[in-house]
Amino acid sequence: MTVSYTLEVANVRFGGFSKLLFRWKGSIYRLLYKDLLAFCGVYLFFSLFYRFLLTPKQQDLFERIALYCDQFTNTNFIPVLFVLGFYVTLAFNRWWGQYTSFPLPDNLMMVVSGNVHGADERGRLLRRTLMRYANLSSVLILRSISTRVHKRFPTLKHIVEAGFMTTQELEKFESLPSDFNKYWMPLTWFSNLASRAREEGRVRDDIALRLLMDELNKYRAKCSLLFHYDWISIPLVYTQVVTIAVYSYFAFCLIGRQFLNPEKGYKNHNLDMYVPVFTLLQFFFYTGWLKVGELIINPFGEDDDDFETNQLIDRNIQVSMLAVDDMYQNLAPLEKDKHWAQRHFSVPYTLSTAAETLTPAFKGSTFDMRMSAEDLEIHQPADTPVKKQYLPLKGFQGDGADGFLQRAKGNRGGSLPSLVDVSSQPNEEEDVDVPLEGDVSGNNNTELQEMLLIKVAVENNQ
Repeated sequence: MTVSYTLEVANVRFGGFSKLLFRWKGSIYRLLYKDLLAFCGVYLFFSLFYRFLLTPKQQDLFERIALYCDQFTNTNFIPVLFVLGFYVTLAFNRWWGQYTSFPLPDNLMMVVSGNVHGADERGRLLRRTLMRYANLSSVLILRSISTRVHKRFPTLKHIVEAGFMTTQELEKFESLPSDFNKYWMPLTWFSNLASRAREEGRVRDDIALRLLMDELNKYRAKCSLLFHYDWISIPLVYTQVVTIAVYSYFAFCLIGRQFLNPEKGYKNHNLDMYVPVFTLLQFFFYTGWLKVGELIINPFGEDDDDFETNQLIDRNIQVSMLAVDDMYQNLAPLEKDKHWAQRHFSVPYTLSTAAETLTPAFKGSTFDMRMSAEDLEIHQPADTPVKKQYLPLKGFQGDGADGFLQRAKGNRGGSLPSLVDVSSQPNEEEDVDVPLEGDVSGNNNTELQEMLLIKVAVENNQ
């Protein structure tokens, strides 16, 4: 069963991940404890053999071998990190690709429910049969790649007994001569039955039939992709290289990491601790990493974190039949919603989430950006005559010249949100103020001239 701990890490807190270290099911301890015990047993054997069973001359030879192996493991002769990291990354990408390729009937059942019409027994039979064919195809492909599903349906008769296939359909299935996997046959039945429903008028137009075929092909593509993931594995040579690299490295560590007699003055052998703590940690990390790759390379087995294929089969057949049968045209009466008469309304919060209403809505990273008055000016080429006009924004149109000037002084060197700098290029024969808002009237021209005077006063004051 897939081990889920999402709720436990929903919020960041002190020791959040530390609590996960004490779980056994799905843990690295459960995967690795046998290998770790075997490594410790062999290490202990060599340690006792060196200390109590060898003569002094044989101990000298063992020590020279241990020093050589230690030098070998402390260099990059075996690129364990490189090959192991790349392999696990490749295995993880493959694992995620298989997860996203799992055939789910959700899109298909929505299209069938909305486009295969008829509340009579014939319409109901068509919709249920179409979805049964789709689920039958997924059961056949999962039975071919998942050990759990194959144990549940060891023969085709078990599939008939489960209700995914009728006896006559089984006879047709077995009568088709083919040496290859025939998981695609129910999907062919689906397409033929959908065409018959179009002829009967249950599917009302060709567009709806095309939509059915498109969703069917997407469903079939996922079934095919799962089959090819099972067929084409990561090259065996790469798996062998990674395994040999990891286990040969720690095979040399069994001798090279032994604690030698500190009285003989060997380099880095000044202390006899009996237990190689850091070597055991290194074994735990590297071999644990290899075990992760071994776990996720095929998620259709029976490990703790493998996909729950049988549960997915149960879920798919149930929701697909509910969607096309029980929920077909099963709608609640149309009523005006609670906020029908309100143009502006807000959805209530609970007391535990009421503080979120105090946070302003995000409108963009540059929404609160401040600019100086000079940055608001429109740049024109030096040889082009320019006449600058300033127009107050809506929030400042009623303040008068004094208030406007005070606001401009307060924004010196900062933002000047109350001004809009507009440049115009008048004709050479006339020199007039062109209002930018409202109708063309004497009041607007007078206001623009006042704004020009205010601009000059602000610049002189600066």
